[in-house]
Parts: sequence; C-alpha cells; structure tokens
Amino acid sequence: MTAFDDKDPVWRTSSYSGTGGGQCVEVASCRTATAVRDSKRHGAETLIFSAPAWAAFVEAVARGEL
Repeated sequence: MTAFDDKDPVWRTSSYSGTGGGQCVEVASCRTATAVRDSKRHGAETLIFSAPAWAAFVEAVARGEL
C-alpha cells in the first residue's frame, strides 16, 4: 500500500474543471504519491496512488488511451 506522507496537502483541481461546481476531483501530490478525492465531499474516502502509477495514468490520458 502506498503511503501519502504529506501532513498538510495542497489540493488542486484541473483547469478543465471550470468554475461551475460540477463533478470534479481534487488532487494533492507529495514525493511518493498522489491523493485523489471528490471536490464536493472532502470527508469522503481519498484514493492514494504511487507516483509511478499516477504518472502512467496521466500519460495514458494524454495519449488518448483512457
């Protein structure tokens, strides 16, 4: 299991999310992992991905594979 070692994460949303308060996710990164959460439900479960797994996901999206 990947640990998220940032005690005070800085959450951000994609510029593609816009400002309308739609269905968005927020991400926060630290040295070893990226955390992902629902922008409307901060208290809900947070998903943690290792740095290599997150990089592979972002690259696949950029290539149009996902």
